[in-house]
Amino acid sequence: MNPPDIAALLRETLLVAVKTGAPALAAALAAGLCASIFQSVTQINESTLAFLPKFAAAMLALFLAGSFMYASLFTYTRHIFDAVIAAGLT
Repeated sequence: MNPPDIAALLRETLLVAVKTGAPALAAALAAGLCASIFQSVTQINESTLAFLPKFAAAMLALFLAGSFMYASLFTYTRHIFDAVIAAGLT
């Protein structure tokens, strides 16, 4: 494998990591922001009020985006295995 090939694999690795992590993190961020705004407007300081919406939003995002995340990881894994086989043949 050439250094440009390794750099492309590393770039693809980071892109797949972002693709798989972004839906849950973005949903938790949005839910946390809404919960924080609600807490600051109503002046309620309850720790479960901050945790439960973030948890529920992250689980919903994982449920909805799970097939996309699976497809992305499956494609990446096949690409990595093909690269390993190609490197072994040369």
